[in-house]
Amino acid sequence: MSLPAKRLAELGKQASRKLATVPSEKRSAAIREAAEAIELAAPHLLEANAQDLAIASELLAGGEITSATLERLRLTDRKIDEMARSMRAVADLPEPVGRMLQRTELDKGLVLEKITCPLGVLAVIFEARPDAVTQISSLALKSGNAVILKPGQEVEKTALALVEVIGQSLTRSGLPEEAIGVVLGRQAVRELLDMPDLIDMVIPRGSKQLVEFIQNNTRIPVLGHAEGICHVYVDAAADTQMALDIIDDAKTDYPAACNAAETVLVHAQIAEAFLPILAERMQAKHVTLRGCEKTRAVLHDSSIAAVAEDGWHHEYSDLVLAVRVVGSIDEAIEHIHRYGSSHTETIVTGDRIAAEEFLARVDAAGVFHNASTRFADGYRYGFGAEVGISTSKLHARGPVGVEGLTTYKYVLRGSGQVVRDYHGANAKPFTHRPLPHE
Repeated sequence: MSLPAKRLAELGKQASRKLATVPSEKRSAAIREAAEAIELAAPHLLEANAQDLAIASELLAGGEITSATLERLRLTDRKIDEMARSMRAVADLPEPVGRMLQRTELDKGLVLEKITCPLGVLAVIFEARPDAVTQISSLALKSGNAVILKPGQEVEKTALALVEVIGQSLTRSGLPEEAIGVVLGRQAVRELLDMPDLIDMVIPRGSKQLVEFIQNNTRIPVLGHAEGICHVYVDAAADTQMALDIIDDAKTDYPAACNAAETVLVHAQIAEAFLPILAERMQAKHVTLRGCEKTRAVLHDSSIAAVAEDGWHHEYSDLVLAVRVVGSIDEAIEHIHRYGSSHTETIVTGDRIAAEEFLARVDAAGVFHNASTRFADGYRYGFGAEVGISTSKLHARGPVGVEGLTTYKYVLRGSGQVVRDYHGANAKPFTHRPLPHE
């Protein structure tokens, strides 16, 4: 529902407290009901999306958005089917709320339990992604959280139509419609960011500028990442065909994704043989290469632009790939730590020792061996969906699913105990005995 941000947050807080006590089966059933309703509402959703696309096309013509943004915005029957399937996958996940993490006897008749619980109210600010609405809504409901969505102006009509369908499903399922809300306009963002008493977490999904603005303008915890500068390191012991296939997938499967590869690092021992084959493969896929001086020298191609030293930080989000020759795995790891964004990094090698060294030493949310960076995704990890990817080291890291939307609380069950009995000359001892997680 769309109301002033303050009122929507207040209603969301009330709804979150109701959701926290709703049985798992009822919340999961509501998600399945919403998935079916979205499939049935496909004509209405496509009509709303067509209005957004018309506006976005004008923005593209004026240079205000990119063609990649326009494509992310586009809704199709296939995307609607995928959205519904993802929602059902979330509904089928194990219940994340009320799980016993730890159970300890402090003394006879005094038992401490550590139990998972929802965060409360989420504020999710996203750009041109219709599927963000269904992913976030289903994950929020599954984890017992209320959510306030702030879509970018280019996707407003689609987002409103989707939330309307989901809200009606919540009502039919006996859950509070206020659990899913929408605010519009830039002023609403500033209002949400100034509500630490009502909003428990802010999740930005969009450009580096959006994420950094939010991180710098709120006291509410922020979950997300500003950049997705991912690397593929081709080791001296790499299988050539495997390396080509992984780089191809990591770059061309979805260039605008945050888990797409932006830089390939190639060991100097194989550079002379590997780089020409890589260039040929990338040319066939319409990928523009940019390189270090060694790369350009090996390829004897003056059309390959040089990458300035500060250019290795750049996230292209397009069919552009930077290539650098490195002398060792140490140099590759140093480059990744200097220029990467702690998102996802992969090594291609048949040397198990080198692979394990890379996996242990690289500091990133995802570190892979002989696999495309594009696997860094909540659905592919088996989370059903994701609210985004976090490069933070606190609370949640990597693709964030339902578990990343929960915290925990300590529940103490006693039989009249008081603290004064446990200190002083005749203090009772604590047993601190671990108990089964019943």
